[in-house]
Amino acid sequence: MTATVFQILGGLALFLLAMEMMTNGLKSAAGHQLRHMLGHWTQTPLRGLAAGFLITGLVQSSGAVTVATIGFVNAGLLNLSQSLGVIFGSNIGTTMTAWLVSLVGFGFNIEAVALPILAAGVGLKLIASNPRTRSLGEAVAGFALFFLGLSILKSSLETLTGGLDGNFLLDNDYGLPAFLLIGFLATVLTQSSSAALAIVLTAAAGGLIPLNNAAAAVIGANLGSTSTAALSALKATANARRLAVGHILFNAATGLIALAILPVMLWMVAVLADWLSMDANIAVSLALFHTLFNVLGAFIMLPLTPRFARFLGRLFRSKEEDSAEPRFLDNTLVTTPELAVGAVDQEMKRLIGLTRGLLRVCLDREDLKPAQIRPKTDACLSLNQSISDYISRLRAERMHLATVDVLSRTILTCRYLTEATVLAPALLQLKEASRLSQLDCLAEDFEHYLGLLRTLVAADSPQPDTFHDLEKAYHVLKPRMLTMIVKGEFTAIAGERALDDLSSVRRLCDQWNKSLAWKPGVELLNSSRQEDGAEKRT
Repeated sequence: MTATVFQILGGLALFLLAMEMMTNGLKSAAGHQLRHMLGHWTQTPLRGLAAGFLITGLVQSSGAVTVATIGFVNAGLLNLSQSLGVIFGSNIGTTMTAWLVSLVGFGFNIEAVALPILAAGVGLKLIASNPRTRSLGEAVAGFALFFLGLSILKSSLETLTGGLDGNFLLDNDYGLPAFLLIGFLATVLTQSSSAALAIVLTAAAGGLIPLNNAAAAVIGANLGSTSTAALSALKATANARRLAVGHILFNAATGLIALAILPVMLWMVAVLADWLSMDANIAVSLALFHTLFNVLGAFIMLPLTPRFARFLGRLFRSKEEDSAEPRFLDNTLVTTPELAVGAVDQEMKRLIGLTRGLLRVCLDREDLKPAQIRPKTDACLSLNQSISDYISRLRAERMHLATVDVLSRTILTCRYLTEATVLAPALLQLKEASRLSQLDCLAEDFEHYLGLLRTLVAADSPQPDTFHDLEKAYHVLKPRMLTMIVKGEFTAIAGERALDDLSSVRRLCDQWNKSLAWKPGVELLNSSRQEDGAEKRT
């Protein structure tokens, strides 16, 4: 009995190793193509579903695809609707493992096929000079080990079944919830739904558990696969956490529906298996069941994706995200640009205030890292983009020339503020450089420069004198730092980095100072009308 348990654990370990080799090998062999597929084939939820299915089928790891998707959401490359489609497709793609196990893993001598494939894969990995070819060899070797691990699991579970007289679990009905929990825990512990499915399918094929209980365990394994997303999103952005919650809710809803109509689902599986002329074995039935309820869940949820995304968008709201939402841009004013100018003015005042707040935080807070200001940076950029998009939607054919001029100045100011926002981390890096022991001799110069920066950031209008003083301070700091690098008093790498930060901050000052010239469009339009009226009276 003990030897059999260790054999089961060894087979499971070999299976997990094989899955990792297949995933890593295929990801490396595919290179940037997988990134391209995930990043560019997801413009709609349906295309996202197709991309999620294809990539998961290729790399044989829904966890890897889910984590990659969360990474794209984290970086702002995918929105919630697109990423939800990928998650739905990934759930369907992970059913490929069940088909591999059920169709290839039973019915013939696995070792006779696996060992030559293993030899070919290892040979390719050792002989090939091209890294992508070596990665392909690793994937082929992993594919062979996949079946060897499955073979060990199969034989050891058959031994265990014989030792238990074949009826240990069949005669003791522990109920569907117990098997649901077993499938869930098996996936959470192994961090691989594929491994859990292999165990369930092998145990069912060996007669250890009946079909309905095995189906419940498959549902549990499907739900357990969400643990990877949950763990990877713990310290991620709010959007990434929303996606993880969406993944959990989708799998939970799909699992509950499948569990509620389990007899109907199993009847449909029997009908489909008969219609498709598939071998009537329990492993094939479970693979078909796994595919059926995932496809059913995906196509139920796909039309609801926009609403689902809006619901998730209300979760984990941060102060910065609320600030990033436009409050005055009314779509009903798009056809009357003169009235829209007032709404744009209100948002511009908020945007300038948000950007000023970001710059102040960077100047005044100590030991702040660039990652910590990212929420504020994203809020500024999001509101900035919303203003620009709104202006671009205004009916140009109905605009007076004065209105066109006012809105053009606003767009230009948005560009200034965008660059100032993007360059804000350079303030933190320059402050950090100024605290280096090598630059102690320039401490007063840096303090003077940062003091002038604070004055400029606090200003409500362009400050030519302050900006001039900042330029003078810049032209004092830069040559002194260059001299120190030449003399070896400051390392070249650190010196170049500090000079880059100094140049970035100089550019930031220029863009911020220009943005301070912005004036509300309504005031400009009113003064323009007054001037026109005065001219007519004279």
